[in-house]
Amino acid sequence: MKVKRIVANVCIEKPKAAKKFYQDILGLDLMMDHGWIATYGSTAKMTVQVSFASEGGSGTEVPALSIEVDDVDEAFKRMKKARFKILYPLTEEDWGVRRFFVRDPFGQTVNILEHV
Repeated sequence: MKVKRIVANVCIEKPKAAKKFYQDILGLDLMMDHGWIATYGSTAKMTVQVSFASEGGSGTEVPALSIEVDDVDEAFKRMKKARFKILYPLTEEDWGVRRFFVRDPFGQTVNILEHV
């Protein structure tokens, strides 16, 4: 038996509020929308990972989601322009990533990163 997919489910009241953050800024596609659930994703092949952490690194809180992008500077610029709250500044970490934490529309802490 092999795991085929892992889906993060975030309990919120208004699924349509995810569009600006996850689709318009991060570029994910709306894969499914039943009104009570909206699933954003990509058809690109991705590595399956689940992380279990006691902290988020560099003394930060554990983020609810980590999203790797191909241009973290552009993602940071878009999030600031859209006035999403930056919780941890764009930082190059010792373990080989550039990242920032941002609050999504539902109050979740999201780690946006790029490997350097």
